[in-house]
Amino acid sequence: MTNAFNTIITIVCLFLFASCDKDADQEKSYRINGAISVDGRNRTFLLNLPPGYYEGDSTLPLVIGLHGTGGSAAQFDHDYGFTTKANNNNFIIVYPEGVRSTGILGLRTWNAGTCCDFALEQQINDVKYIGALLDNLLSRYRINAKRVYITGMSNGGMFTYRLANEMGNRIAAVAAVSSTMVLPAAPLTPSRPMPILHIHSIRDTKIPYVGGIGIGGYYFPPVDSTHRVWAQHNGYTTEPVTLRDDASYKLTEWSGGNAGSLIRCYLTQDGGHAWPGGLKPNRRGDDPSTVINATDLIWDFFKGYSLP
Repeated sequence: MTNAFNTIITIVCLFLFASCDKDADQEKSYRINGAISVDGRNRTFLLNLPPGYYEGDSTLPLVIGLHGTGGSAAQFDHDYGFTTKANNNNFIIVYPEGVRSTGILGLRTWNAGTCCDFALEQQINDVKYIGALLDNLLSRYRINAKRVYITGMSNGGMFTYRLANEMGNRIAAVAAVSSTMVLPAAPLTPSRPMPILHIHSIRDTKIPYVGGIGIGGYYFPPVDSTHRVWAQHNGYTTEPVTLRDDASYKLTEWSGGNAGSLIRCYLTQDGGHAWPGGLKPNRRGDDPSTVINATDLIWDFFKGYSLP
């Protein structure tokens, strides 16, 4: 009878320990689909923590990746390779999502200023959302608040420029792909010089590099004019320098401004309105450039910057 009782106790204990281990494993989630409430709206995001996150105790950089019109957190995650980059380089990445439209397609957009679609029409306060999301993540995860970076594609890139202007005191550097700046009527008033990386294709007709009417009938300012405005605020007194100009791409940059606030631009001769080195999000999308990899270039650029 005693042996039977001991056997039962042993089995119960093993079950309890196994359950505890299982609960511990569940707590160590590396992929978190989350949501926060902002202005009465449920704002969603996908967070990825790198392998070994729970074994360390140091703070890690955070990259915020903003999808384009009609995109999503899952689409950015799948198409651009940033999760693999984050896992291999030990940083955290979060993919926030714009608000869905009420139309039949339910497209997600960001309110970048004078674009785009539902987010603009409804005057969604996306800047407030990103600020609240950053507060939430900083309170819950080991994030280095001085090494927060933002990148975006298309409408997400436009919103990246707006965040650089309105949240510059919290962002170490930004990178925009296939986009331009479309701020509201208020003048550019960044709180600090901002390091900027811009990546574009000369063949992009949806958001033309040289400016003009593009997708959705919106007018998009020339990218050069965007960078000249930022160059002035970054303290540049000279013209940009061309470092490379061949059949693959043109590389220009402003350097020597305030606090090392470099502005660098890659203009590819191939591709179109797409993320260089990434995947086409759908069969009707433009082919990505193959002469550069935007994800590699962006992380190489980001890791050189930190807030003072």
